[in-house]
Amino acid sequence: MRLFLKVSKLNLKPKNNYFCIVKIHEKYIKRCIELAKNGLGTTYPNPLVGSVIVYKNKIIGEGWHRMAGEPHAEVNAINSVKDKSQLQKATIYVSLEPCSHFGKTPPCCDLIIRNRIPNVVVGTVDPNVKVAGNGIKKLIAAGAKVTFGILEDECNELNKRFFTFHQKKRPYIILKWAESQDGFIAPDATFRKVQNNDVKKPVWITSPYSRQLVHKWRSEEQAILVGTQTVIDDNPILDVRNWTGSNPIRVVLDKNNRIPNDSYVFNNQCKTIVISKTTTNRDKENLIFDNVDLEKEIAQQLTQAMYRHQIQSVIIEGGRQTLQTFIDANLWDEARVFSGITIFGDGTRAPILPKSNRKNQVIGQDELIISRNHD
Repeated sequence: MRLFLKVSKLNLKPKNNYFCIVKIHEKYIKRCIELAKNGLGTTYPNPLVGSVIVYKNKIIGEGWHRMAGEPHAEVNAINSVKDKSQLQKATIYVSLEPCSHFGKTPPCCDLIIRNRIPNVVVGTVDPNVKVAGNGIKKLIAAGAKVTFGILEDECNELNKRFFTFHQKKRPYIILKWAESQDGFIAPDATFRKVQNNDVKKPVWITSPYSRQLVHKWRSEEQAILVGTQTVIDDNPILDVRNWTGSNPIRVVLDKNNRIPNDSYVFNNQCKTIVISKTTTNRDKENLIFDNVDLEKEIAQQLTQAMYRHQIQSVIIEGGRQTLQTFIDANLWDEARVFSGITIFGDGTRAPILPKSNRKNQVIGQDELIISRNHD
């Protein structure tokens, strides 16, 4: 834990008093994290931030950042305080360092300083080069007592997408697939005809409960990426029709322009980026064509393209070759793998994921395994 304290003004004598204060700080930063999660999926390209204002050990104001372009968490928290005179003896808690630059909204540091809030407790430092410690410096220069590094790991986890984008210059990458009980992500053509009498219809491996959960995930992430064969075989819509929220940006890999023009991914109902080796297509409403060198390091090229398009998080939904490409390049942060009760007998084998930290849970009749890549 990293702390910057004007210790002389805290009047700390016994050591256990110090730890008591840290525990109090942790309590309110946890509340900030809870509030911040309300903005998951709606704040891009901004981070998730929650803020709490405490006066005499009582919360007098709360807020979180709801949407890019709207007031930040600190602004909403300060505005929610009924008796503004209490601010001059209060402590403001915020999960991420207050901004110190002008964007679509004014700097939060200036508002804190203007309201003469004497104590500021910050969960973690903002990795954005426009802030990156400058907010803390500005508050200290104005005379505020600033504590930072409280529940730092938890605050970093809260904004894993934002941090990955700014620190690694790529989106946070989530691999997702469903596999049959015998390890296939798609059946052969014979199985499709027997089940559907139509090889173009998707064959569902998981239950409706799992499929609804996937739509919830889509509403939380900024983009979803699929390969050419997935679009040709399944003609997916890639929206959130089974959940409430915004549709993700569709990123479609179409290396040799093989995807039919009547595919759902070209229906203009949500923003779609088509990445190919060569294309003569022109951009249309909600449809962008991006030429990328796909002859080598395909995963790296795709992540660089998404970074250029300011995409902070993406779900890679397949097919197998696309998923395995990201796995082999070690370009992934999470893998969410469903295992259904269906048995295919033959078909397309599931990707091979290296050993990693995993946790299992049951979703209806399905098993969900979530892995984290800590490399």
